[in-house]
Amino acid sequence: MLNSSFDWNGAREPYILATENDVLNGLGMLFMKLLTNRPQMFADVRTYWSPEAVKRASGYDVEGVALENGGFIHLINSGACCVDANAEAKDEAGNALIKEWYNVTEADQKAIMENTTWNFADLGYFRGGGYSSRFVTKAEMPCTMIRLNLVEGLGPVLQIAEGWTVNLPDEVTDVLWKRTDYTWPCTWFAPRCDGKEGSPFKTAYDVMNNWGANHGAISYGHIGADLITLCSILRIPVCMHNVPDADIFRPAAWNAFGMDKEGADYRACANYGPQFKRVTK
Repeated sequence: MLNSSFDWNGAREPYILATENDVLNGLGMLFMKLLTNRPQMFADVRTYWSPEAVKRASGYDVEGVALENGGFIHLINSGACCVDANAEAKDEAGNALIKEWYNVTEADQKAIMENTTWNFADLGYFRGGGYSSRFVTKAEMPCTMIRLNLVEGLGPVLQIAEGWTVNLPDEVTDVLWKRTDYTWPCTWFAPRCDGKEGSPFKTAYDVMNNWGANHGAISYGHIGADLITLCSILRIPVCMHNVPDADIFRPAAWNAFGMDKEGADYRACANYGPQFKRVTK
């Protein structure tokens, strides 16, 4: 509930909470909350499902963005995801979305809570018990998954994967969900892939295989371009992204560091140094 746009007292600005002491994922969630004013998702980058594996397990032929991008990734964690992510809030045209926290209505809150249950914890994970929010994201929505990694000798780097949530039939979701923890919030995610050999975005599998940790921070909307600009301000190199070149803005000074844009980003960030530093006496 802390990551959500409301609680038992009603509407409020979301807090940022990262489970398992994952401060780097919490920072990623904070970046995107400040950029979008929307509640954020925390999830394990848990399982890759190829179209062939889905067919074997459930008999279902995937379609749409899941087929176009070589499958999808199961995003799931023990309740640290905002409940807004069940996609029950709607805009004026009836489209599912995760709203800015100040635009969430009482009707939205009611719909979100009616489609969320509170399940007793798996004692194999949580010896002390407790409860987890549980829902499934039942809509196709644009979203952006990021990971802030801290590399010894290099510092922080950011990974960005724009894509879409995938709306599977209920019976297919049920079969696949039971392959992992059935009491946790469930979102299927298809990153936008390019099919190019050697690319970290060849397929959804390659995105997961190149991901820097088993956690990701996820926000509504395609906001990768904003994140790249923010990272240039903070001097954080972006080591992996699928944002179209035409959408990217970095300071003009970056042009002096070479024609390969990602390498130039590393060199410029190293040259100019972090915007915020620890001051020691």
